[in-house]
Formats: sequence, C-alpha cells, structure tokens
Amino acid sequence: MLTDALVVIDVIVAVGLVVLILLHSGRGGGLSDMFGGAGGSSAAGSTVAERNLDRITVVFVLLFAFITVALSLRWGG
Repeated sequence: MLTDALVVIDVIVAVGLVVLILLHSGRGGGLSDMFGGAGGSSAAGSTVAERNLDRITVVFVLLFAFITVALSLRWGG
C-alpha cells in the first residue's frame, strides 16, 4: 500500500518536473517572455518569476530523488 502511494507521488512529481523544466528559459525568454516580459533585456534567471521557478524546480528535483531512493530501498529490501 505504501509502495503504491509512493509510486503515484513519484509519477506526479516527475510530470510536474517535466512541466517546470519546460517553463525555464532556453534560448528564448522562457517564462518571462510567455507573460510579456522584455525579451533579452535581462540575464537568465534574474527576474523574480525565474528565481521562484528555479526554487520550485529544485524542490521538485529533491522530492523526486528522495522518493525514488525510498522506492528503491523498499523494493530492494
């Protein structure tokens, strides 16, 4: 039962992580361009929205890593 819940949470976090990574700016403006920010006038990650997106992404990465390790230990032992 706990393993099933961890798998469901892991899948949800993985999908959320994909969405968050796709929101990051690549060569274009990313999130700031999407919502009308000035394109190219600021360095990558300098807007408040980009910094918050970075923080949320790091939290999702840590959650994904922790849950994945917990699942591997649970299935391995």
